[in-house]
Amino acid sequence: MHRVLQVAYGWTESHLHRFSLGGHPFDPSSQLFLCPYDVEEGEEADDGGIPASDVRLDQTLQEPGDVLHYLYDYGDSWELDLRLDEVLAAEPGAPSATLVDGRRAAPPEDSGGGTDRASISLVVDDPDRFDHEGISQALRAPYLVLHELGIHPRLVGLVDRLRYTRVGEDLARRTLALVSEPTEPDGEQLVAALAAHRWFLDRAHGHGIELTSAGYLRPADVEAASQVVPAMAGWIGKNNRENQAAPPLEFRESLRATGLLRKDKGTLLLTRAGTAARRDPVTLWRHLAARLVPTNPDTFEGVASVLLLAYAGTSADAPVPSEIVAAALSELGWQHRDGRPLQGYEFHRLSVLTTLVNVSVRAAAVGDRISVSPAAAALARAALRR
Repeated sequence: MHRVLQVAYGWTESHLHRFSLGGHPFDPSSQLFLCPYDVEEGEEADDGGIPASDVRLDQTLQEPGDVLHYLYDYGDSWELDLRLDEVLAAEPGAPSATLVDGRRAAPPEDSGGGTDRASISLVVDDPDRFDHEGISQALRAPYLVLHELGIHPRLVGLVDRLRYTRVGEDLARRTLALVSEPTEPDGEQLVAALAAHRWFLDRAHGHGIELTSAGYLRPADVEAASQVVPAMAGWIGKNNRENQAAPPLEFRESLRATGLLRKDKGTLLLTRAGTAARRDPVTLWRHLAARLVPTNPDTFEGVASVLLLAYAGTSADAPVPSEIVAAALSELGWQHRDGRPLQGYEFHRLSVLTTLVNVSVRAAAVGDRISVSPAAAALARAALRR
């Protein structure tokens, strides 16, 4: 709703906002719904506010006549009353928001807070002009359209946050492209692409995979895994010591991260999900797709993983453009503790990239640990589409 209002009024989300029920958005006796900054500043605890992102519109407006208050820009203090007129069933394919009617020009961003015609006439050429066509077109902006197309809301949020940055246009274009490509390979290709996953699940069936006292795979298992883990291509050495062969170690850790294996008393065992996935490649594929987006949204891993999936989903048979992902993360404020900008290597060992690189019908090229196969690109798209 906040985004729809910003679009309708032609504002640029350059200031803080909040919603409220029962009174003014700065009245402590009102039920407050806070923007992220206010939550971070502790007003959630001080005023009993709730993060607006945790609340649906239909939890606040239910009966005709109900009113939700909205305040934007704590300096200019634009105050809107949102009144529910009628509840109608949504038609199939209905957009997120449709403009029905309106009147007068909206007050521009940073124009001082005047709401009467005389004040608005000082900052706009025609205070009586209502731009029906322009607003209708704006309501088809990527942020709203992507929601309608079923793109994962975490990615939609990142597209919105990055829209005015150097990577914004490319990310929006790539995200739209996720909708038009398949999310699941054909049967034989799917089985072949999951060979490494299926090897570990088959090996863990029954009594599990016994580890050494140091917690590594036994040498014979390392040698066997090296033949099926695509990221092991061109690895120098005998490939029989896991502490000297990172790809099998990283890969089996990704199987634990995605909930397919668990460790118990020095043995890798199938989880309940792993048991079901072992029996059916399609179940395995859909389980991976459902688990690739981490549950920790505000951490580096959470943000970087969603961006990696977006770029991987549009980079079939090519390396993930790590420098662009790093640029996007930098635009979002991530950097090294000493202030150095991100370079791209920082996320090479994230579980999501380990999974994608090892979903392939062929071994990776020697030294290439960030390329994704067409099957891996399809898996990334599946993870980002609801």
